[in-house]
Amino acid sequence: MTTTASSLRLAARTDQLIGSVIDSSTSLLASQTHDIVRFAMGAPNAELIPTEDFARLFTTPAVGRFDYGATEGEPELVAQVLSYLARDGHPSDAERIVITTGGMQGLDIAFKILVDPGDLVVVEAPTYTNGIGTALSYQAEILEAPIDADGMVVEALPELVARAGRTPKVIYTIPNFQNPSGTTLSEARRRRLLDLAEEWDAVIVDDDPYGALRFEGTDVPTFAQLSPGNPRIFQVRTFSKILAPGLRIGWIDVDPALRRLAINAKQAMDTCTNVPMQHVVADYLGEGALDEHLARLRAVYRERKIAARRSLFERFGDEVELTDPEGGFFLWLTLAGRYANIDTEELFPTALRHGVAYIPGPAFAASGTFRNALRICFATSTPERIAEGVQRLGAALDEHLAQAGGAA
Repeated sequence: MTTTASSLRLAARTDQLIGSVIDSSTSLLASQTHDIVRFAMGAPNAELIPTEDFARLFTTPAVGRFDYGATEGEPELVAQVLSYLARDGHPSDAERIVITTGGMQGLDIAFKILVDPGDLVVVEAPTYTNGIGTALSYQAEILEAPIDADGMVVEALPELVARAGRTPKVIYTIPNFQNPSGTTLSEARRRRLLDLAEEWDAVIVDDDPYGALRFEGTDVPTFAQLSPGNPRIFQVRTFSKILAPGLRIGWIDVDPALRRLAINAKQAMDTCTNVPMQHVVADYLGEGALDEHLARLRAVYRERKIAARRSLFERFGDEVELTDPEGGFFLWLTLAGRYANIDTEELFPTALRHGVAYIPGPAFAASGTFRNALRICFATSTPERIAEGVQRLGAALDEHLAQAGGAA
C-alpha cells in the first residue's frame, strides 16, 4: 500500500486553515509578465520605505546581533517602542510589551491564548482576511457584525449575540482606518464596546496597524486611553505599515498577567523575533527619524486617497459607492448601477488581464458575502498610476458586463 498525503491522519483544525487571498496575491502578481497597477497588497511603495537608512544601519558591527534573543524582545527595541508610544500619547511599560514577528504573530498569540474550539469570536464584516483566518485556525466560531461610516455597528451586537445563544470570548476589531473599509470606530462605540466586553467577560483584540497614519480629521481615543490598565484590551501593533512590511517587526501591549502567557506562546512558535532586524529598527528609531518619516507618509497618503476617489468618481460616477477614510491605506468600493450584479471574484481574471489587481470583497468575510465589492489600496501607487489603474478597472468591468449580455 502506498501512503499519500491525502490519506494521512490530519488534525481536525486543518479544515479551518483557509489561507489568505491577500498573501497569495503576492505570488500571483510576481508570476505576471505584463504591467499591472497593484491595488491589491496593503503595502507602501518601495519609494516610501527608508531603504537607504536601513542599508546603512545593516552595516553596524554585528557583535551580539546574530545570537538568540530574549523572547520578549531586545531591550534596545523595547525601550525605543516605549519612547515612541510616549511621544505619541500612548505611554506603556516594559512589563506589558512583547516584540513579535509582525502584527500577524500578535494576532496568532492572541487567539492562541484566548480561544478554545467552538468559542464565539465577534468580527467586523468586512474585516481583515488574516484576522478571520487566524481565529478559524484555532477553531473559533465567527459572528459577523456590520459596519457603517463609524466602524462596527456596536449597537447591533446585543441582538446578534442573543441570536447566537452565547456570549463571545473575543471581540476582534480594527478600530482605526479599518482594513478593508477604511472606516474608524467612533469614541461612543468604543466606550460601548468596552462595556459589552465587561458584561460578556470578553477580551477586545485591538488590531491597529494604521493608527499612526491619520492624515485628516481628529484622533479618536484608543481603548487603552478610554480604560487605562484594563486587562480586557489586547493591543496588536506593527511597524509593517509605517516602516516596511518585510522587516516583520511588531509588538503586543497586554496586561502583565497575560504577558507571561504570551511569551510562552511565542516560545512555542519561533523562540524570538529576528534579532538583527530588531536592532536595525531600534537603531532607526534611536536616530529620531520616525516622526519626520510619518509626516511624509501622511502627506503622500492623503494625496493618493484624494486622487483615488477623484479618479473613481470621474470614471464611474454614481455606479460605485466609496468610503472616505481619514487615514490608512484603503478604499472600499461597492459596485452599483449597471455594475451592481458583477461578482468581483469572477471579474478578477479579466481585471488582471487588463493590468489591474485588487482584492475581491468575499475575501473579507467568513460568510463569503460582499460579492459586488472590492478593496483598493491607494498607498502603493502614485496619482498617475492610480488614474491608469482606474481606467483599466473600468475597461475590465465593461468587458465583463458585455460578455454577460449587459450594456457597456
